[in-house]
Amino acid sequence: MSATPVVIGVGDIINRSSKVEDAIEPLQLIIKAVQNAIRDSGASDAAQRKLQLSIDSVDIVLPWTWPYSNLPGLVAQSLDLKPTHCETSPHGGNQPARLFDEAARRVSQRKCRVAVIAGGEALASLTSCAAKGKLPPPGWTPVDKNVDSVFSPTTRELGGDLGGIHSIGAPIQVYPLYENAFRAARNQSIQENNDESAQLYADFAEVASQNPMAWSYGKPPSTKIEIGTVSKKNRNICFPYPLLMNAFNNVNLAGACIITSTETAEQLEISKDRWIYPLGGAGTRDAYGFWERPNFYSSPSISQSLDAALKTSNISVNDIDLFDFYSCFPIVPKLACQHLGLPIIGGSKPITLLGGLTSFGGAGNNYSMHAIIEMVRRLRNGREKNGLILANGGTLTYQHVICISSSPRADGSGYPEQDMLPENLEHLPKPRVTRDAVGEVTIETYTIEYDRSGAPSMAYIVCRLKANDDRVLANEADGETLRELASSKVELIGRSGWMSKDPTTEGRGLFSFSDPRSKL
Repeated sequence: MSATPVVIGVGDIINRSSKVEDAIEPLQLIIKAVQNAIRDSGASDAAQRKLQLSIDSVDIVLPWTWPYSNLPGLVAQSLDLKPTHCETSPHGGNQPARLFDEAARRVSQRKCRVAVIAGGEALASLTSCAAKGKLPPPGWTPVDKNVDSVFSPTTRELGGDLGGIHSIGAPIQVYPLYENAFRAARNQSIQENNDESAQLYADFAEVASQNPMAWSYGKPPSTKIEIGTVSKKNRNICFPYPLLMNAFNNVNLAGACIITSTETAEQLEISKDRWIYPLGGAGTRDAYGFWERPNFYSSPSISQSLDAALKTSNISVNDIDLFDFYSCFPIVPKLACQHLGLPIIGGSKPITLLGGLTSFGGAGNNYSMHAIIEMVRRLRNGREKNGLILANGGTLTYQHVICISSSPRADGSGYPEQDMLPENLEHLPKPRVTRDAVGEVTIETYTIEYDRSGAPSMAYIVCRLKANDDRVLANEADGETLRELASSKVELIGRSGWMSKDPTTEGRGLFSFSDPRSKL
């Protein structure tokens, strides 16, 4: 017979200091977060010690900050644990929710007794140390020479695929492609879209200003005007997102969650008012290459993960009282809201509990761990019953959704035995992608990247060939085209142009609004 999983403890920690001498590595932050989660169980001191020694499953979200060779093993060793299951996740903001879902399943299937899921970052400290030439930071765990270097989503190698040939692949470049296509699909003007995004993130900033664990806590929340207006402090990154619509990752944060069965919780004399029930979860991914996806105004992996998580949890969207949608850029909560029929701004139910990755802080891959922690705390107060967390990763690539509740599953059934979704959705119908195309095209979506001076530096355009509707990628053909793309105040998606081949780079397309043959 399966066991019923419950969350019995959550813990987090923040190190606000950016001084080199105060730098605390992710390992130590994670250990403190786990210790805080144990204390959060409310058990007696003796029971807390027994709880700690009962932990037999340790899952750690892979940090960006520091390349450990065996982070779960280091955590277990520091806490005197003897786990039979240890896992370090891959990179991806979906990973906290995935690890939570799988840990609840292991507890339900009696494959482990007490599971810990944790993660942490010290990117603010690392940045300060690097700026002062103090790498590695004093006292941090030595880096294994066989371990990959520190990860960054904005500096990773693009490679030689179609995106790499066109110098696009970083999140700051790809998410705007979706925002622009989503705007056009909804017949919004550019200004209306900017106003909506700015209001959304101003609302999020207000939430973060009231959360003691937010990196921006104690500071006046950014206003709609500040967020939506390009300035020296809010420069353009990639259209339509200025800096304050991009995730901010330089934080020092860690969080942890403990899951066990109702039987073990009772044996440890943990009060039922600490129990929160995982109901179910689901996740999948879209194609790795953004150019291989069906369109740029929806995310099948978001839609299907939301639907499957609700279905497997035996609840409907109307049963959810609290949402936390991942929000590295405004497009992610917008897509989730549209699919679920929720208002993007001004709704009666919160769509963030933390305040988003700009105001709360990105926390690397671990943002949604903090959403789980905050959701547990909110559900314990008894005013709300059900919560849903959407964790997103990559470039709208990976998704995982979990539902949790202050009450057990309504039908009395056990935790779902497996994820309802396939690992990926690459089987979905999609346009044929063509290289070295020549001819008339229409713009499917686009974005403009800006340099630090505020000048447009490069355009990334996704087009469809009029001759056969094949999809093609391109950069601007010349400075005149770049200026026209960047200066337009009207919708360019759907506008015609011309594709030519770059004579110096194989596979690279060039876009212009006028037929290049007319210039010969």
